Amino acid sequence: MDALIIAAGYGSRLADISPSKPLTPIAGVPLIELGLRNAKAAGAGKVVVVTGHAAERIESVLPALSARVGIPVEAARTDDWSKPNGWSVMAGAERIAGDYLLMMADHIFAPSILQRLARQGGPTRGVTLAIDRRIDSPLIDPDDATWVQRDDRGFIRAIGKTIPSYDVVDCGAFLATPELALAIGEAIAGGKAGSLSEGMQVLADRGRAATFDIGDDENDAWWMDVDDPRAHALAEALAPKFLSEYFVG
Repeated sequence: MDALIIAAGYGSRLADISPSKPLTPIAGVPLIELGLRNAKAAGAGKVVVVTGHAAERIESVLPALSARVGIPVEAARTDDWSKPNGWSVMAGAERIAGDYLLMMADHIFAPSILQRLARQGGPTRGVTLAIDRRIDSPLIDPDDATWVQRDDRGFIRAIGKTIPSYDVVDCGAFLATPELALAIGEAIAGGKAGSLSEGMQVLADRGRAATFDIGDDENDAWWMDVDDPRAHALAEALAPKFLSEYFVG
């Protein structure tokens, strides 16, 4: 199993802190390095990092990060980083054979989340999304979150930022099969813009989009989307506690 990290977007809300969101430091450790360390801890054999905005800057540091973390890292540059994130998924998935962990570069996780998610595959699933029932958590930005409505089986019925009814929030971590990139392509062919959520909805409509409940343990279920200065300040304060092994030395 490999891992795919989407690191192509502009990150306008963090631009005053860093010219590149994936390279934004959290207590001295770049976001992209935290993602690489999570991928390695979850058992990934290699990591494909999809670049776009500030691609040269990010790609220039990947060899050193690969050596420091101890995992092979390969860059895949998307043709147009201004397109929705599903295009980045398709660009990165071309470099991966089989199932893979999919993460956003600006999401950070307690290691247990990715480790447990990696064990959730099965023949009834085209994709499995890590979800959180704690929709009122102060760590979640309700104006930017992606919401999920589940069916009686715990599979996804609807997913998106503006769906009218939901019961959990998308954590930004997936165990994907090759079906996911194909589904995004189908959504685009059907007239959609190409977001990851649109591809997820294609699989949801087929009953192929499962969820993994990360639970509510304070340590094992900690995660954040570091998308603006408020979240960045919280991450600087909290990440060294919940990701302590990544901040040693």
